[in-house]
Amino acid sequence: MAHMSDHPGEQAAADPIRLLEIRESPLSVDEVFRAVGDAAAGGTALFVGTVRNHDGGADVDALGYSCHPTAEVEMRRIAEKVVAEYPVRALAAVHRVGDLEVGDLAVVVAVSCPHRGEAFEACRKLIDDLKREVPIWKHQSFSDGSEEWVGA
Repeated sequence: MAHMSDHPGEQAAADPIRLLEIRESPLSVDEVFRAVGDAAAGGTALFVGTVRNHDGGADVDALGYSCHPTAEVEMRRIAEKVVAEYPVRALAAVHRVGDLEVGDLAVVVAVSCPHRGEAFEACRKLIDDLKREVPIWKHQSFSDGSEEWVGA
Protein backbone atom coordinates (compact mmCIF):
# COMPACT_ATOMS: atom_id res chain seq x y z
CA MET A 1 0.00 0.00 0.00
CA ALA A 2 1.38 3.44 -0.96
CA HIS A 3 1.96 6.05 1.70
CA MET A 4 -0.20 9.16 1.41
CA SER A 5 2.85 11.29 0.56
CA ASP A 6 3.54 9.00 -2.43
CA HIS A 7 0.18 9.81 -4.02
CA PRO A 8 0.43 12.24 -6.99
CA GLY A 9 -2.32 14.37 -5.45
CA GLU A 10 -0.08 15.15 -2.49
CA GLN A 11 2.48 16.73 -4.81
CA ALA A 12 2.52 20.07 -6.57
CA ALA A 13 0.79 20.11 -9.93
CA ALA A 14 2.95 20.21 -13.07
CA ASP A 15 1.68 23.66 -14.15
CA PRO A 16 -0.16 25.16 -11.18
CA ILE A 17 -0.11 28.85 -12.20
CA ARG A 18 -3.56 29.24 -13.75
CA LEU A 19 -4.19 32.99 -13.79
CA LEU A 20 -1.88 36.00 -13.31
CA GLU A 21 -3.08 39.34 -14.55
CA ILE A 22 -3.17 43.07 -13.96
CA ARG A 23 -6.32 44.63 -15.38
CA GLU A 24 -8.34 47.83 -15.51
CA SER A 25 -11.72 46.05 -15.39
CA PRO A 26 -13.45 45.00 -12.15
CA LEU A 27 -12.16 41.83 -10.48
CA SER A 28 -14.19 38.71 -9.78
CA VAL A 29 -13.78 36.50 -6.71
CA ASP A 30 -15.67 33.75 -8.56
CA GLU A 31 -13.26 33.86 -11.51
CA VAL A 32 -10.22 33.48 -9.25
CA PHE A 33 -11.87 30.76 -7.17
CA ARG A 34 -12.80 28.79 -10.31
CA ALA A 35 -9.23 29.16 -11.63
CA VAL A 36 -7.79 27.31 -8.63
CA GLY A 37 -10.26 24.43 -8.63
CA ASP A 38 -8.45 21.09 -8.52
CA ALA A 39 -9.75 17.62 -7.65
CA ALA A 40 -6.61 16.86 -5.60
CA ALA A 41 -6.89 20.03 -3.50
CA GLY A 42 -8.30 19.58 -0.02
CA GLY A 43 -7.80 23.23 0.89
CA THR A 44 -8.23 26.50 -0.97
CA ALA A 45 -7.27 29.83 0.58
CA LEU A 46 -8.50 33.03 -1.02
CA PHE A 47 -7.62 36.62 -0.11
CA VAL A 48 -9.56 39.66 -1.30
CA GLY A 49 -8.14 43.15 -0.84
CA THR A 50 -10.72 45.93 -1.01
CA VAL A 51 -10.49 49.71 -1.10
CA ARG A 52 -11.25 51.05 2.37
CA ASN A 53 -12.54 54.50 3.29
CA HIS A 54 -9.59 55.45 5.50
CA ASP A 55 -5.83 55.10 5.84
CA GLY A 56 -3.49 56.31 8.55
CA GLY A 57 -6.29 58.05 10.42
CA ALA A 58 -7.47 60.06 7.40
CA ASP A 59 -10.61 59.67 5.28
CA VAL A 60 -9.87 58.43 1.74
CA ASP A 61 -11.95 60.12 -1.00
CA ALA A 62 -10.32 58.62 -4.10
CA LEU A 63 -7.77 55.98 -4.94
CA GLY A 64 -5.97 54.93 -8.08
CA TYR A 65 -3.48 52.17 -8.86
CA SER A 66 -0.80 52.29 -11.51
CA CYS A 67 1.95 49.84 -12.32
CA HIS A 68 5.32 49.51 -13.99
CA PRO A 69 5.35 47.59 -17.32
CA THR A 70 7.26 44.76 -15.57
CA ALA A 71 4.57 44.22 -12.92
CA GLU A 72 3.14 41.03 -14.46
CA VAL A 73 6.65 39.60 -14.89
CA GLU A 74 7.26 40.25 -11.18
CA MET A 75 3.93 38.64 -10.30
CA ARG A 76 5.00 35.51 -12.19
CA ARG A 77 8.39 35.46 -10.42
CA ILE A 78 6.64 35.59 -7.05
CA ALA A 79 4.07 32.97 -8.05
CA GLU A 80 6.86 30.65 -9.20
CA LYS A 81 8.62 31.14 -5.86
CA VAL A 82 5.43 30.17 -3.96
CA VAL A 83 4.93 27.14 -6.22
CA ALA A 84 8.52 26.03 -5.55
CA GLU A 85 8.05 26.33 -1.78
CA TYR A 86 4.61 24.71 -1.31
CA PRO A 87 2.74 21.74 -2.86
CA VAL A 88 0.51 24.04 -4.89
CA ARG A 89 -2.17 22.39 -7.02
CA ALA A 90 -3.35 25.72 -8.46
CA LEU A 91 -2.60 29.43 -8.00
CA ALA A 92 -4.25 32.60 -9.29
CA ALA A 93 -3.72 36.34 -8.72
CA VAL A 94 -5.30 39.41 -10.29
CA HIS A 95 -4.67 43.06 -9.40
CA ARG A 96 -6.64 46.08 -10.48
CA VAL A 97 -5.20 49.31 -11.87
CA GLY A 98 -6.97 52.57 -12.64
CA ASP A 99 -9.38 54.60 -10.55
CA LEU A 100 -11.23 52.66 -7.85
CA GLU A 101 -13.97 53.52 -5.39
CA VAL A 102 -14.40 52.53 -1.74
CA GLY A 103 -15.53 48.89 -1.65
CA ASP A 104 -13.98 47.96 -5.02
CA LEU A 105 -11.80 44.86 -5.20
CA ALA A 106 -8.15 45.86 -5.60
CA VAL A 107 -6.56 42.40 -5.54
CA VAL A 108 -7.77 38.78 -5.43
CA VAL A 109 -5.39 35.87 -4.91
CA ALA A 110 -6.04 32.18 -4.27
CA VAL A 111 -4.04 29.03 -3.77
CA SER A 112 -5.22 25.44 -3.58
CA CYS A 113 -3.10 22.71 -2.01
CA PRO A 114 -3.68 19.15 -0.82
CA HIS A 115 -4.26 20.41 2.77
CA ARG A 116 -5.61 23.58 4.38
CA GLY A 117 -2.49 24.53 6.37
CA GLU A 118 -0.24 24.72 3.34
CA ALA A 119 -2.99 26.51 1.37
CA PHE A 120 -3.19 29.22 4.07
CA GLU A 121 0.59 29.56 4.24
CA ALA A 122 1.05 29.69 0.47
CA CYS A 123 -1.74 32.24 0.04
CA ARG A 124 -0.28 34.43 2.80
CA LYS A 125 3.17 34.31 1.20
CA LEU A 126 1.69 35.08 -2.23
CA ILE A 127 -0.21 38.21 -1.14
CA ASP A 128 2.53 39.46 1.20
CA ASP A 129 5.23 39.13 -1.47
CA LEU A 130 3.00 40.66 -4.16
CA LYS A 131 2.30 43.69 -1.96
CA ARG A 132 5.97 44.06 -1.04
CA GLU A 133 7.70 43.35 -4.37
CA VAL A 134 5.45 43.99 -7.39
CA PRO A 135 5.82 47.56 -8.75
CA ILE A 136 2.21 48.64 -8.28
CA TRP A 137 1.62 52.05 -6.74
CA LYS A 138 -1.43 53.35 -4.93
CA HIS A 139 -2.31 57.05 -5.15
CA GLN A 140 -4.67 58.13 -2.38
CA SER A 141 -6.55 61.42 -2.15
CA PHE A 142 -7.77 62.34 1.32
CA SER A 143 -10.76 64.42 2.37
CA ASP A 144 -8.45 67.10 3.83
CA GLY A 145 -7.02 67.73 0.33
CA SER A 146 -3.73 65.91 0.90
CA GLU A 147 -2.42 63.07 -1.29
CA GLU A 148 -0.09 60.12 -0.83
CA TRP A 149 1.67 57.56 -3.04
CA VAL A 150 2.18 54.08 -1.56
CA GLY A 151 3.72 50.98 -3.11
CA ALA A 152 6.53 48.58 -3.80
